[in-house]
Amino acid sequence: MTVELPPPGTVLCALSDLDATGAKGISLDGNSGRAGIFVVRDGAGVFGYVNSCPHIGVPLELEPDEFISDLHNEIICSTHGARFNLEDGLCVAGPCEGDMLEPVAVKIENEKVVLA
Repeated sequence: MTVELPPPGTVLCALSDLDATGAKGISLDGNSGRAGIFVVRDGAGVFGYVNSCPHIGVPLELEPDEFISDLHNEIICSTHGARFNLEDGLCVAGPCEGDMLEPVAVKIENEKVVLA
């Protein structure tokens, strides 16, 4: 699934927005519908991905901003339970094992998560 991204430097969210769940869904169409992309935090790093499971193309989260496992160590697809590494989006278990989430380049600037 390809999404049209805003220009580099666009602020996606405050870094503190990731504190509650470890992740944040970002709607790219200006409304509060399903997230087009999401960012996750792993320690001091942040990683961005298109919100689409490589197995069947459905959004990953069941509830807003709920992308991370209860152990906070993997991204989970709520549809069929596929598990993905936080740092590279590689599917390590489930029907799409070996596939990857589509990355979105992000970075931290002034306590904000921005497109790189």
